[in-house]
Order: sequence, then structure tokens, then C-alpha cells
Amino acid sequence: MSDIPKTILVVEDDAIVRMLIVDVLEEFEFEVLEAEDGPSALKFLEDSAKTIDLMMTDMGLPGMNGKELAEQARVLRPVLPVLFASGYAEALDVPSGMSSIGKPFSIDQLRDKVKSMLVA
Repeated sequence: MSDIPKTILVVEDDAIVRMLIVDVLEEFEFEVLEAEDGPSALKFLEDSAKTIDLMMTDMGLPGMNGKELAEQARVLRPVLPVLFASGYAEALDVPSGMSSIGKPFSIDQLRDKVKSMLVA
């Protein structure tokens, strides 16, 4: 990876879980944007001046779920890698350029998954 920090948009409705994910990603020197729901995430995605290298989203968001958010995100940013976080990750059918990680996940699992998606 280059010396320029990669930017990750984290979309998680549980404030404590979101804070932990953000802290871990920042510890690995990623720039992190935070959103608590789909509409908040879309505001970041609609801003074409903002670089976003990866979106990590919970599947079980209130209102617009993670899959619906990913579909809208791909309209705005067609090649954006998307990482779904779910307690049912093994049952998810994820499209190309998207991946999943099962909750609960370890810090090492999160780091490895994110890094693999950013170099792919």
C-alpha cells in the first residue's frame, strides 16, 4: 500500500461497536469516516471531493439495510469495495468487489480483511 492513508467509511448503528471499529482502524493508521445509518453514509458517498477507499457496513441497519446501502453506494461509486459485517456472514451472498466478515471478529481478522480488500 502507498504512504497515503486509506479512507474507510464505517456504517454501524450501534455506537459502541462503531467506536470500537473506528478505534481499531485508526490504530492501523486508516482515515475513518463514521455514519450511524444509510442516509448518513450516502451523504459522504455523494461528496465527490471525498476519497473513500472502502465502505464497511453492518447488514442490520435500521431503515435502509446494508445491502440496500451497498447497492446505492455502487451507483455513486461503481468500484467501491464493500465489506459487510454480520452475525450471519457465512450465509451472505455478496457480489463481486464486496466481501463479508462475521461478527464477532477479532482485531486481527478485521485488519487482515480490510488490508486484503484494499490491495485487491
